[in-house]
Amino acid sequence: MKYLIYFIFTLFLMAQNLIIPIPEHAPYNKQKAKLGELLYFDTMLSRDKTISCASCHNPVEGWADKRKVSIGVYGRRGFIQSPTVLNARFNFVQMWNGSCATLKDQIKGPIHNPNEMDMTNKLLEKRLNASKKYKKLFKKIYHKNYITYDMVADAIAEFEKALYTPDSKFDLYLKGKAKLTKIEKRGYMLFKSYGCIICHNGINVGGNSFEKMGVIHHLKSCKGDRYSLTHNPEDKCVYKVPTLRNIALTAPYFHDASAKTLIEAVKKMGYYNLGIDIPLNDAKAIVSFLKILTGKPPEFLKEHN
Repeated sequence: MKYLIYFIFTLFLMAQNLIIPIPEHAPYNKQKAKLGELLYFDTMLSRDKTISCASCHNPVEGWADKRKVSIGVYGRRGFIQSPTVLNARFNFVQMWNGSCATLKDQIKGPIHNPNEMDMTNKLLEKRLNASKKYKKLFKKIYHKNYITYDMVADAIAEFEKALYTPDSKFDLYLKGKAKLTKIEKRGYMLFKSYGCIICHNGINVGGNSFEKMGVIHHLKSCKGDRYSLTHNPEDKCVYKVPTLRNIALTAPYFHDASAKTLIEAVKKMGYYNLGIDIPLNDAKAIVSFLKILTGKPPEFLKEHN
């Protein structure tokens, strides 16, 4: 019944051409974002001063991590693949299991996690309040003579709000400003006909629902799923659907990094969630479509760097 409802809903949206909306200008506070950018790249935010937000969400790796799991302070390993922060502002919740409702909440997770930055509020505030540079910058924006942990999370969240990528080729196609090649157009049609669009829709081409990974063939491992948070048996192997925007930049794929390439990812989705072997030519066409979801670099970075 759940999937019948999704199917009917998808047909309704497709009829109105709203299934993948075009991202419009997304507002953010530029002064806060500039401060948040400094903090995002500052290793002072980690206990051993070796890890920054960018260590696990690297700009040269699609603001994600090419490693299977990220490495935190003192060489400690994470247990789940780090997703991109590009366009994260459009996700309906944050984290694979939806444990954080907002970007600001999400930032608090890595800072406190012992396998990531392993910081306490008290230590973070002590370090930043000892910095004349940060004291001056925070006072200018927050109008306080001291820095709090909440201000730090607020500033970094504002920077991440600025990391949206407009005008992918597909967006321009929807605006009537670009034409798709034959294989890109075929890939888009296959993306819809195979049902990928039932879960990967909306402004982020994903990121707006929880879905089960392994509907037909079950996964061997589902670390960090919704079940780990809710303890509801129905939430086993259920994750937030990842965005497909800029997906060509963010290999490897899935929560467990089990797919090294987009071709492999498409084939795995066919096997696990559809119970079929998607023909290689179809998979290649779908990948051609996925590649045109790569947008332009965030305008904020062009303006301020």
